[in-house]
Amino acid sequence: MVHMFNTLPFTVPPSVYVLGVRVDRLTRRQVVASLEHIIALARSSQDPLPCQQIITVNPEFVMAAQRNTLFRQCINQAALVMADGIGIVLAARYLRQPTPERVTGVDTLVDLAHLCASHSYRLYLLGAAPGIAEEAAQRLLNLAPGLMIAGTYAGSPAPAEEDEIIERIRTSQADVLCVAYGAPAQDLWIQRNLSRLPVAVAMGVGGSFDFLTGRQRRAPRWLQQLGLEWLYRLYREPWRWRRMLALPQFALQVVLKGHKLYDA
Repeated sequence: MVHMFNTLPFTVPPSVYVLGVRVDRLTRRQVVASLEHIIALARSSQDPLPCQQIITVNPEFVMAAQRNTLFRQCINQAALVMADGIGIVLAARYLRQPTPERVTGVDTLVDLAHLCASHSYRLYLLGAAPGIAEEAAQRLLNLAPGLMIAGTYAGSPAPAEEDEIIERIRTSQADVLCVAYGAPAQDLWIQRNLSRLPVAVAMGVGGSFDFLTGRQRRAPRWLQQLGLEWLYRLYREPWRWRRMLALPQFALQVVLKGHKLYDA
């Protein structure tokens, strides 16, 4: 467990490891409290504190991490890892170390916007196709009046662009960075630059900008509550069927190996 949890104002249960991939067992409210704690510490410290990486994990992440050791290490070393995906919630329950609820990337991004607005923290949106981060910023401004957008930039996860992007973030004086390059590129990009990112928190948000701008539609709330958001997305995007094959593979692996793998 990362040291950050030792100073939180609530007790955090031990993480569950799903096929060797860490997942923290927190409610959505506790996640927000954790993020507020990290940012407040960074703001109040006289010396710069290291950036803390936040990751949301779904079954596709776990299966990718079986083949990509660097990605698995990236997840397991992050400051906070949330259960984004009903498959993760069900797997944790099967392993008898249940997570209290699903905490999605797009919901956390909106929560971060409200948190930043209420505390005058500055939010930077990086990634997605040109123009989308700007539209997502406007949507967040509508949802969280008073939000301070430090900057937006598409860029790319290419190493050749890293120096320029980090300088943009530095001059923006951002407190929070959300990166939409898709997994694992966004998460590996954050980890690779963690030591020089001048923000308190950096989180990969995948397709969250697309959901915010309406380019992608989320499932109706009732389907989300039933844990069938994945089915709605397959209906909307049938070309994803190959990626969806990870779901039955994930379920089978959890049943066969779940109790044999820990913090690999």
